[in-house]
Amino acid sequence: MGITIPKRISQAILNSLSAGVVPRIGLEYIAVGRKREIETALGDFENLSEGAAAFRFIIGRYGSGKTFFLQALRNYALDRDYVCADADLSPDKKLTGSAGAGRAAYRELMQRLSTKIRPDGGALEALIQRWINKIQTATIQEGYAQEESGFASRVEWKIHETLGEMKEYVHGFDFASVLSQYYKAFISGDDEKKNAALRWIRGEYTTRTEAKRLLFVGEIATDDSWYDYLKLFAFFCVKLGYKGLLVFVDEGVNLYKIANRRSRENNYEKLLAIFNDIMQGKAQWLGFYMGGTPQFLEDERRGLASYPALKSRLEENRFIRSGHVDSGSPIIRLSALSNEELFILLERLTEIHALHYGYDSWIGENEITAFLELALSSPGAAEFITPREITRDYLALLNILKDESNADYFELIQREDRRVKAASPEELYAQFQV
Repeated sequence: MGITIPKRISQAILNSLSAGVVPRIGLEYIAVGRKREIETALGDFENLSEGAAAFRFIIGRYGSGKTFFLQALRNYALDRDYVCADADLSPDKKLTGSAGAGRAAYRELMQRLSTKIRPDGGALEALIQRWINKIQTATIQEGYAQEESGFASRVEWKIHETLGEMKEYVHGFDFASVLSQYYKAFISGDDEKKNAALRWIRGEYTTRTEAKRLLFVGEIATDDSWYDYLKLFAFFCVKLGYKGLLVFVDEGVNLYKIANRRSRENNYEKLLAIFNDIMQGKAQWLGFYMGGTPQFLEDERRGLASYPALKSRLEENRFIRSGHVDSGSPIIRLSALSNEELFILLERLTEIHALHYGYDSWIGENEITAFLELALSSPGAAEFITPREITRDYLALLNILKDESNADYFELIQREDRRVKAASPEELYAQFQV
């Protein structure tokens, strides 16, 4: 592989995978497989840049790589000049619900706005200031000097001209008004007003009364309206020169877990409204990707299949057979990584581990093959073992070998419940051709 990787990134990769979670940075160093699925999503991105919209469910069982895949798509999108927002659903962050559960999800999305130069989130204010700078630059190019007394008025006029297009959207008038107020606060140095505007855009007001008192607007983001604000923000991103807005929502299974049937169906109804809006072409420059388990999708008692309108829309093509994929389906199913792909993944982790800790690794094909042969040959492994368990166990093994120089590799990888018969590493390798 011959990689060079900053310590900050290698540490994030090793720490995250050892804890069974997905790193937010450095995925390009460990990504394997998923070529067809990634190409499908990249096709969506291309369409988005032309004003289309996309909705996909990313379906895979626990530990199969859903979160990894969503984060990888996020990184691809950032590199291609999209604005991205991501959030994990939870018992208190849903699509709709009591105590503002939908607004809580929207708030997390806006707090985790990312761009190529701000990949870790928190990009909202930088985006608005980029918009102001863009308009100021355009005003200068028209022949106005910043020192002129009429410069600020001219910029404000151009801002209103730009924002006028927003007013065609639901809640567009209030959105335009708040952005205009941010600009005035920006040039006057009024930090309190700037923060009030940012809070409104992030969906942090809980009452219309407070928003009206501080910003003279009559609406705020609610469980009913937060999706409309995402559509507005997608338009705003395009005005800034980005290709669109991509929204990544993980842990969809938390909707399946809602115990109250009425509350669960309310969330499915909200999901259906978003799905219909996007698939019918009512949204522009907006991509929506939701991760969930097969149970979340297929369970006819509590899953999406329990809601007739969603079930009918998500039924898979009857012509699809094993090994074939309908790239036009709103469902992207993540199949298990092949043995060869798992081998490549562990090979890369071996090199990253050695590079990070500064030692020469002696682990080669025979050792990795022996580890995988044992991991994949236990009862039920084909159905239940996932990349998460494999990488976590393998990194734990590498840590032991690093710390205990006299440890025997092949002795360590024996399972207590399965003694390997007197087989050499070469014989194990022959059993597990990659």
